[in-house]
Amino acid sequence: MDDASRVREKIDIVPLIGEYIPLKKMGRNFTAICPFHSEKTPSFVVSPERQIWHCFGCGKGGDAFTFLMEYEGMEFIEALKVLAKKTGVVIKDSYSGFSSSKKEKFYKLNKIAQEFYSYILLNHKVGERALDYLLQKRGLNKKLIEYFGIGFSPGVGTALSDYLVNKKKLNKQELIEAGLVFDRGGKIYDFFRGRIIFPLTDSRGNILGFSGRVLDDSQMPKYINTKETLIYHKGDMFFALDKTKEAIKKEGAAIIVEGEFDLTALFKEGIKNVVSIKGTALTDKQAELLSRIVEKVVLCLDQDSAGFEATKKSVAVLEKKNLLTNVVVTPGAKDPDEAIKNNPGEFKKSLKNTLNAYEFLIESFSKKYGTQSVESKKKITGELLPLISLVQNEIIKEHYLKKLASKIDISMESLLKEEQKIGKQKEEEKYIIPTSKDRRGILEEYLLSLIIQSDEKEKILTEIKKDISEYKFKIVSFEKILNEMEQYLGKYKTLDFDKFSKTLGKELLPLFDKCFLVPIYNFDNFKEYMGEVKNVTLELLKLYFKEKTQDLGEKLKKPDSEDKNQKEKLTKELNEVVEKLSSLAS
Repeated sequence: MDDASRVREKIDIVPLIGEYIPLKKMGRNFTAICPFHSEKTPSFVVSPERQIWHCFGCGKGGDAFTFLMEYEGMEFIEALKVLAKKTGVVIKDSYSGFSSSKKEKFYKLNKIAQEFYSYILLNHKVGERALDYLLQKRGLNKKLIEYFGIGFSPGVGTALSDYLVNKKKLNKQELIEAGLVFDRGGKIYDFFRGRIIFPLTDSRGNILGFSGRVLDDSQMPKYINTKETLIYHKGDMFFALDKTKEAIKKEGAAIIVEGEFDLTALFKEGIKNVVSIKGTALTDKQAELLSRIVEKVVLCLDQDSAGFEATKKSVAVLEKKNLLTNVVVTPGAKDPDEAIKNNPGEFKKSLKNTLNAYEFLIESFSKKYGTQSVESKKKITGELLPLISLVQNEIIKEHYLKKLASKIDISMESLLKEEQKIGKQKEEEKYIIPTSKDRRGILEEYLLSLIIQSDEKEKILTEIKKDISEYKFKIVSFEKILNEMEQYLGKYKTLDFDKFSKTLGKELLPLFDKCFLVPIYNFDNFKEYMGEVKNVTLELLKLYFKEKTQDLGEKLKKPDSEDKNQKEKLTKELNEVVEKLSSLAS
């Protein structure tokens, strides 16, 4: 048995996925809101029996490995290593092509660099000024500095590169590709020089890159980030999410701030459910990351015009992910860092008295433009209607529209007309969703799922095969699985699906697995369950014979295509089918 099979045998997919998203027991399976696309009704299903997951909304699915690969953006070998650690499976050394993969190498290089920066800040004379800045001006302590892995890059320009190449004997080209150094005229220099260094990590704590801040605010640019690399993509992560994720889950809300010092200031005061967006533009990717772990977001951005603009844009991004968004207002302070230093108690109060994002924007734009003139009303609606039109819940949308109509003193009817224009434009921009299986295909899948998920599967299968002896499946694969099950039952007198699945061909296994995930109502007893099976079977037979009737009727309409004997044969067959259809209807 190979490493992947040993891990697959030991891992339990339910608690694994439960670490990432809240699962709810439903019958034999567990359901959740899908973390991979925007939805309101749970269509993400996990089967403990088959150790698989599938989303009926976006179509994604697989096992424990594919979940981690999809959710964390891992390669297969990375997922294998994580799951092996969880299950205690020792991976053979020959499998450590993982450790030689570029991603893993870059993680290690960044970790070595972070340790160097940290040493310089906390233990070297060169870092004394930066340490004093952090302790005195920024109010951090050494415990926080160490916890967040903050460091300092010397200003000489070659301190890190000399250490990595001369002492650690690391490859120059790999250091360049990792974004730690750059080449100029055949000589390498440090990318970060004379800056406080913040490590930027993924949710597992792997260091993807760094952000560097100057000590002197007069220097520009104030912040620089690692250039784009194989593992670092600006806007794909938050600062310190790996450190704050559990607190966010516990509190049920994520507070979004702009800078690292905003985050550390809140963290120091015991407010730990925080993330920093590293700049002023929240991205779709960041909103997606949050939507996987929380349903509510609190925007706590800078109080200047740039911060207000960032708040407005963030509301639109978060709405697309169905995240409930509130806003914190901190009067008398330019940012959360300053607000909490001025008056921690007052700031904590403001966190308890947040404003709904749309109500905040209605008030803000009303103050900005005024509400009396026609021009001001036009400007306010021009700013707000595109945002409100993004709200998917019609009741909530109407609530905000009423608030806006009341604030600027215009009729609800006029607002609705304008909003509908925007909605119509958006609708026209959408692509056409391809049609799914037709009614028969859906019912065939459901019937097979009813058999597979039943505790009395052998009894149901035997009964069903009699009922559908004349039925021809629309989806041939379902018929093949049913026939294979019948043959297996005849041979072994029981249906052990773990063993049975190993006899199925590769082309049938995905469909078989999916049938374990199809949602089925939790019936009170077997009689009710069997009643559902019979109802589905009856509807399938009706649909089949109805289609057959139409098909035979079409053939009989063709005047010259059939000879007399053939037409008589078709007529006889049609009469028989009509009779069967009538008997089913009675």
